[in-house]
This record gives sequence, structure tokens and C-alpha cells, in this order.
Amino acid sequence: MTPVCYTKFKSMSKLSRDDVLKLAALSKLRLSDEEVEKLQMELSEILNYVEVLNNVDTADLEPTYQVTGLKNISRADEVKDYGYKTEDLLKNAPVVKDNQFKVKRVL
Repeated sequence: MTPVCYTKFKSMSKLSRDDVLKLAALSKLRLSDEEVEKLQMELSEILNYVEVLNNVDTADLEPTYQVTGLKNISRADEVKDYGYKTEDLLKNAPVVKDNQFKVKRVL
């Protein structure tokens, strides 16, 4: 499916100055005359390249969803006993409530 923004310019080999100025206005950019000319050329080249890519036959290709080959790398949720008592861990806490550290609310 062709993106909507590309469809408008698909038949154009080169963007007009007005097209670049409209894109600049939509992007809230102020461009000098030199920048308009430069962007007119660069954006036209980008659209021409997109048109080339649009013509590539991808019918027999499978989509690539993941490129690193990694699988689910999460570990099992296991309780580990480090040999500390809860009372020893909480004895230096400034505030304790219900046998837990009490901290300020974070929003």
C-alpha cells in the first residue's frame, strides 16, 4: 500500500518551490532562498529513491521482525535467600511501616 504523503508527489520528478514552502510552513520552518533550493533538490532525490524502492518486487520475501536472533532472555522469577534478616535490613531506615521502607510518593 502506498503511503498517502508519497502518493501526492509520486508522478513528480521534481518538487516545486511551492511544495517545499508548503512543507516548510507545515513544519513551522523559516527557510532562506538557498535552503529552499537545496531542499527542493534533496527532497526530490529522496522521493525518486522511494519510487525506485516502491518498484522492488518483495512478493516472495518474508517480513523481518527481529534481526539479532535473540529469543526471550528473561530469567525465571526465583526467590533467593541472601542470609539477611528483615529486621537487620530495616534498622537503618529513616521510616519503616508494615515491615517495609516507607518513602515519599513518586508521581
